[in-house]
Amino acid sequence: MAVLYTRELPGGGFVAIESLSSDDGVHRARLSVERRNELDRRDGHERPVIAELEGSSRAAVFDELYRIAVDNVAIARGIMRWQAARQRERGGEGKR
Repeated sequence: MAVLYTRELPGGGFVAIESLSSDDGVHRARLSVERRNELDRRDGHERPVIAELEGSSRAAVFDELYRIAVDNVAIARGIMRWQAARQRERGGEGKR
């Protein structure tokens, strides 16, 4: 895995685009968000992945994820989708 892009988020944290290893010629990358200011995460916890794409070229996959990474509203929407999916996986815990 290689980090292709990072930027700080307003209010702390950062967004990162990471290239994923592949042996089949398909290019894969993901967009993750670290919402915490501190660099260390608790053991066993990973950054939320709000988008993951694959395609025939590294540039095409990067360009699509970059459009999300530079847009704070798109990032917020991605985090909301990630949180909703997590709640569904947990059987609706934390609903208000």
